[in-house]
Amino acid sequence: QVQLVESGGGMVQTGGSLRLSCAASARAFALYAMGWFRQAPGEEREFVATISRSGAITDYADSVKGRFTISRDNAKNTVYLQMNSLKPEDTAVYYCAADLVVEAYVPRRAGEYESWGQGTQVTVSS
Repeated sequence: QVQLVESGGGMVQTGGSLRLSCAASARAFALYAMGWFRQAPGEEREFVATISRSGAITDYADSVKGRFTISRDNAKNTVYLQMNSLKPEDTAVYYCAADLVVEAYVPRRAGEYESWGQGTQVTVSS
């Protein structure tokens, strides 16, 4: 299992930006696809973005496409989520997750991920 620690959450106004980080403990971080999910109160956890082991392939939920960017630095064992043009409906607890996979696979389902962080709160005020 991989230990994951998210940071960077906070409160911003509509239209603002935040950058989330997720630091991983894994020695072989580059063998894991990484994902970001979010969960609003009373809602199910939903997929936000995922990135392949090398970072060459990314995939996004339609609701964040064009506004959010996922990236990773394998030398630092860290994955990032740059969030721009934030909307109140982006308010949620954001989780990062790790999935040991073959290269080029970018999982979108939460059930595919083996390790999860504790989450970081993002609140967007109108």
